[in-house]
Amino acid sequence: MQWANALSTRPSLEAAVADVVQRAVSSLTAPADLGLVFISSAFTSEYSRLLPLLAEKLSVRVLIGCSGGGVIGTTMEGQTQELEASPALSLTLAHLPGVNIQPFHIVAEELPDLDGPPNAWVDFVGVPSSPTPQFILLSGSFSSGINDLLQGLDFAYPGSVTVGGQASGGGGGRIALFCNDRLYREGTVGLAMSGNIVLETIVAQGCRPIGKPLQVTKADRNIIIELDEQVPLVVLRDLIGSLSDADRMLAQNSLFVGVAMDEFKLALQQGDFLIRGILGVDPSAGAIAIGDRVRPGQRLQFHLRDAEASAEDLELLLQQYQDQSASEPSAVAALMFSCLGRGEGLYGKANFDSQLFRRYLNDIPIGGFFCGGEIGPVAGSTFLHGYTSVFGICRGLGTED
Repeated sequence: MQWANALSTRPSLEAAVADVVQRAVSSLTAPADLGLVFISSAFTSEYSRLLPLLAEKLSVRVLIGCSGGGVIGTTMEGQTQELEASPALSLTLAHLPGVNIQPFHIVAEELPDLDGPPNAWVDFVGVPSSPTPQFILLSGSFSSGINDLLQGLDFAYPGSVTVGGQASGGGGGRIALFCNDRLYREGTVGLAMSGNIVLETIVAQGCRPIGKPLQVTKADRNIIIELDEQVPLVVLRDLIGSLSDADRMLAQNSLFVGVAMDEFKLALQQGDFLIRGILGVDPSAGAIAIGDRVRPGQRLQFHLRDAEASAEDLELLLQQYQDQSASEPSAVAALMFSCLGRGEGLYGKANFDSQLFRRYLNDIPIGGFFCGGEIGPVAGSTFLHGYTSVFGICRGLGTED
């Protein structure tokens, strides 16, 4: 198995394509089976030219990609760069012996019923459930049925891993999704990889818990009506009153809710929560609305997000990954799907997440983009996230070269 990534900042699309193809192809000693391409929104008016230009110079069996408000890739010097507001093109190529790769394009209107049997989803996606596939998804806007798709894939392909992100664009909001020789403006493009490949994930949601875990004792859809049999807004006001001055300031605009994903785990830690936004409060009833359904019996904990919490969260997850994977075959590549709200705007400097990642997994090619929403698993179920960096780390099973 071989992977390579090349990043170009040439302002001419022809020059950028020639640049990334030449460098990525020359880094492989065998033909590429898979290509992943990410193009920055600085090229919005030229999205339709990308695939024909690539086809002139590159022969690859499966190619998917999308537009991004920024792109991530590996420079000629082997450094990872996150380019957020300038013309950039990132191309990842992979030679994958013993791996079956199946691309697809899906639109929301055609999704099977979530109450139907799993084989309806298997037939729809066109990918067998055994051997267990690993999915990469690149989707359009929030209207593309992505939450139903993630639920359906989890249901039909137990044990599979899914990563990816929502394509993002420039000010006009125009996006592009690429699948082989086709350009799409909506839906989801993706691929399933099965065989001699493992996809492992780091999902850094960038928050730290405050206060203590609380139990939802009354709820309606996404509205929390009671927490520990008390009025939620009263509980929250008491919590904020107990914080330091700095955290109290932070809570004014960076307060989130973490929903515990394991109902039976007693000692909840960072990483055990699915982070969701607070959509609003009802001052008269004291209820709190969050960005997901919630049900009585669930535990949740309030969280804060800032650059420091975000850095600590990612570092903790990287340390855990390093400890757990020490005896496994080495990682050969990574894909990075990072929120537009992270990067320089969050940290005050460029390349923060990718450089921290490289401290733990160096010398592997990284490619990716800045997303309008990130796709990755928490506690075994796949979700659409915000403000998150999702890393998909690829390695072989160790049974073949």
